[in-house]
Amino acid sequence: MRGAMMGNSPANVEARHRLSSSIHPCLLFTSYSYISLNSEDIYKRRLQKNKVKGIEKPLHIPIQDRSSCCKFPLLKLAFLILICCTIVTLFRSPEVDLSHSSSRWIWGGSDPRYFSDIDMNWDSLMKVIEKLGEQNDYQGIGLLNFNKTEINHWKQLLPDVTHVDLQLDYADRNLTWESLYPEWIDEEQEKEVPVCPSLPKVDVPRKRLDLIAVKLPCRNEWNWSRDVARLHLQIAAASLAASAKGSYPVHLLFITKRFPVPNLFPCKELVVREGNVWLYKPDLNVLREKLQLPVGSCELALPLRDKEPFYSGNPRREAYATILHSAHVYVCGAIAAAQSIRLSGSNRDLVILVDESISVYHRSGLEAAGWKIRTIKRIRNPKAEKDAYNEWNYSKFRLWQLTDYDKIIFIDADLLILRNIDFLFGMPEISATGNNATLFNSGVMVIEPSNCTFQLLMEHINEIESYNGGDQGYLNEIFTWWHRIPKHMNFLKHFWVGDEEEVKQKKIRLFGSEPPVLYVLHYLGVKPWLCFRDYDCNWNVDIFQEFASDIAHARWWKVHDAMPEKLHQFCSLKSKQKAQLEWDRRQAEQTNYTDGHWKIKIQDHRLKKCIDNLCNWKSMLRHWGESNWTDDEFFNPTPPAISTSSLSGL
Repeated sequence: MRGAMMGNSPANVEARHRLSSSIHPCLLFTSYSYISLNSEDIYKRRLQKNKVKGIEKPLHIPIQDRSSCCKFPLLKLAFLILICCTIVTLFRSPEVDLSHSSSRWIWGGSDPRYFSDIDMNWDSLMKVIEKLGEQNDYQGIGLLNFNKTEINHWKQLLPDVTHVDLQLDYADRNLTWESLYPEWIDEEQEKEVPVCPSLPKVDVPRKRLDLIAVKLPCRNEWNWSRDVARLHLQIAAASLAASAKGSYPVHLLFITKRFPVPNLFPCKELVVREGNVWLYKPDLNVLREKLQLPVGSCELALPLRDKEPFYSGNPRREAYATILHSAHVYVCGAIAAAQSIRLSGSNRDLVILVDESISVYHRSGLEAAGWKIRTIKRIRNPKAEKDAYNEWNYSKFRLWQLTDYDKIIFIDADLLILRNIDFLFGMPEISATGNNATLFNSGVMVIEPSNCTFQLLMEHINEIESYNGGDQGYLNEIFTWWHRIPKHMNFLKHFWVGDEEEVKQKKIRLFGSEPPVLYVLHYLGVKPWLCFRDYDCNWNVDIFQEFASDIAHARWWKVHDAMPEKLHQFCSLKSKQKAQLEWDRRQAEQTNYTDGHWKIKIQDHRLKKCIDNLCNWKSMLRHWGESNWTDDEFFNPTPPAISTSSLSGL
């Protein structure tokens, strides 16, 4: 009726044309969809009404219904035409910015996870590009995650080079960091075979790419490094570089506020950085090996086998390392750890970092055990309180300064190597066992020393928060891309609260198995050398009973007894520790713990050997717990250093 009222004069026709051309295609699409669905709905309702009434008139359709049916093909045709026009309009419209044209575009637009809000600094970019030499030296540039405007700018800057808009499908929206790095997987495949979720692979163009440029998102300021899209783009870039067939060099260029994954793109391969522009020249052979690993810790990077994998490597450039600082309480543990490494058959160097608090006497024992001493200056944890347990534990970062080695297997000083783990030198940084949540346990880990990695760790020391206040939490914030090795290579002496009896018995069997099934046994709780050798003293304290195992305890003492006898003195007990052990035993007796360890008569010969000025440890019990006690009262005089010439080789 509106058309009839307006008439068909030239002026009215022109007015209708202006009106229709001003309507957005999406509104036209919506209107026609509504008309089509409304007509079909009316028709179905009338058919249904006729059936309810029992009247069948298949050939008797009212005129208005017949006209609706006749219009269906025309409406469908119009519907398809409008869809096509809408798509064309969207793609051609200068107002629409398909901000990530290098990724698959769907009706919903680009995935916000991949969006980067960094403003391109083209001057900084050109300074970096100039490091590549003349444009004639390279032929193609691959561009990943740039929008069309930015791609056009690239073409204007470098008009004589082929530009390839790289295609990458988005990761599934349900894919989370926790699914890539689960807390637990069935390593022994008793119930299931762990499988990593897949990340879409980039389309490899059939053109030579000398430079691959990627714009990385940085969405979560507090957790920016655990970002699926960010990791996906970096792995895609690495895969493109690794796919190069010729002998020509390939460079990777990242536009990012924060550093790229440091153990996928190590800083020693960083050619130049200008602001948010990072240019790398990767070792493609090493990169190809890294890309063979699972994308996360959702699968074992090193399958669990009955026999050790064969590995030769370069023994002169590989070493085991540990660290002691602030106190000598772990000297005995480090000596036993060295003994266990040699008993496993390894001949790699043993390097120990110590600070000035470790006396000449204790250093002589460490050296006699086979450790090469490196004196370091401690690194204070700026987040720690004064005299807290974690005040100086960032000293572990000094490991990355051991650049006379290509690979280091770091071990805590409170563990034993039960089977040779030299094959771990073939693993990349960071390879470790899982801990809690998405994190790794730093008690055993493979690292690759590098002065620039050390600098990276130090640069962010005031900025990054450690989840546990210690070095393990900090390292987990830097190296979020890590590789899971079997827990048998860092098996914790610990019975979890939720362990069923069957699981507990399995752990007990693993602790005592001969020949060993475990590669590494990590002693949590009160350490064996700080207990009497007769039984595990963790039994006598309720909060430590989850760490108690007489079988694991006896295993440590077996290694101790295999050491040269002169090294035993470094495992002597101070009088105050003897008093502490007796105090705990009496408390267990009063509580009447059902395990009954408090009934065992102590035979440990160290009970009668005094290394303090004040040797009457029993008299200490009368004042136990008084606040005016200080360690100065029980000063432990330092004996003279031992002569290594009097010791038989380990």
